[in-house]
Amino acid sequence: MVRALEVLAGGVNSPVRAGTPMGGPSPLIASARGSKLRDTAGREYIDYLCAYGAALLGHAAERIARAVTGALARGAVFGVTHAEEIRLAQRIRERFPSMERVRLVTTGTEACMSAIRTARAFTRRERFIRFAGNYHGHSDEMIFSAGASSRSAPSLECGVPASAIANALVLPYNDADAVAAAIRECGSEIAAIVLEPIVANMGLVLPAPGYLERLRELCDRNGSVLIFDEVITGFRVDAGGAQARVRVRPDLTCIGKTLGGGLPIAAFGGRADIMGVLAPGGGVFVGGTHAGNPVSVAAAHAFLDELEADPGMHERLNGLARRLAEGARAALKEAALDYPVVQVASIVDFMFRTGPPHRDYAKAREADERAYAAYYWRMMERGVFLAPSQMEVMFLTAAHTEEDIDRTIAALRGSLLD
Repeated sequence: MVRALEVLAGGVNSPVRAGTPMGGPSPLIASARGSKLRDTAGREYIDYLCAYGAALLGHAAERIARAVTGALARGAVFGVTHAEEIRLAQRIRERFPSMERVRLVTTGTEACMSAIRTARAFTRRERFIRFAGNYHGHSDEMIFSAGASSRSAPSLECGVPASAIANALVLPYNDADAVAAAIRECGSEIAAIVLEPIVANMGLVLPAPGYLERLRELCDRNGSVLIFDEVITGFRVDAGGAQARVRVRPDLTCIGKTLGGGLPIAAFGGRADIMGVLAPGGGVFVGGTHAGNPVSVAAAHAFLDELEADPGMHERLNGLARRLAEGARAALKEAALDYPVVQVASIVDFMFRTGPPHRDYAKAREADERAYAAYYWRMMERGVFLAPSQMEVMFLTAAHTEEDIDRTIAALRGSLLD
């Protein structure tokens, strides 16, 4: 770590990796395969960080590796359009019918930032509504009052200008009345409402019944663009994302993480008329040297090929996650801890707070961070790798096994009873 501090800003390339809330960084990782990580000391861990959800197939998936190797041999980046990126956009649209037109980018941050720019151009309005505890990347207007591991405040000390603060109206999640009130007050200024339809960045939070439907209705009435950030949920909670599960159709969608099978690729897309404002047809410039690069596109095709070859994957993952959640509930009960366990598809979460599952960021922040930190290290000692932040969740991959779940439940029980 001393060597890292000498050459990397803060010793890391992403702040959460510093493990500050945990009292120190996680072990340095040397390799990953399937559901396991191995550190530089040779110790193996069952992985539930899973690259913050990106590794849906597991680490070093063979189909992905073959596709990437072949693509590299043909050229890593062209700088011009190639046939496979067109085919990838077609395949994305098949899974996400709401994405009538698609633009490939490199990261989820780019996708969300670009979706907001697109909505502004389409509506000719500047402000937008987002929700505390939802994480949409690290752009100026998204990074404060966010979930995940961001501790950025809306201040110049954190690099956030006053203009960004003024244009982003941050409201509590799951409170449709607050959105309605904001639209009554300044609806003519609101270009978009952006949110995670199922939130996985302040722990796991499900939308209240009727909440997403109400937002859809408010956008329709006000002429605002409804944007679903499915960077985490896209392909993970359902082959067609959270929108297929909740049956609410957004105007724009952002996807990423799992799409590249471990390589950097993301996309945003939506209604053809809205996406029509993008250059070269319109005035909105969204581009990048590595956008749609052949290597990441090949990885994305291989990822989609794997989903098609294994149609039972989501059902199997849901079964494993449900068993892990049930084991966590039993262990918590044995430890006399009234912490609610939440599970959807391949995501499992419990926070160190009592009462019913939390529905917003204020409740999420009630969780006992010090208790989680102690639990985190106990689990690490037992060979289970978790996210170094209580705001994150446990992700499963297609490589996790029944044995992994059994070992994890045993580690849970031991760690909670220590």
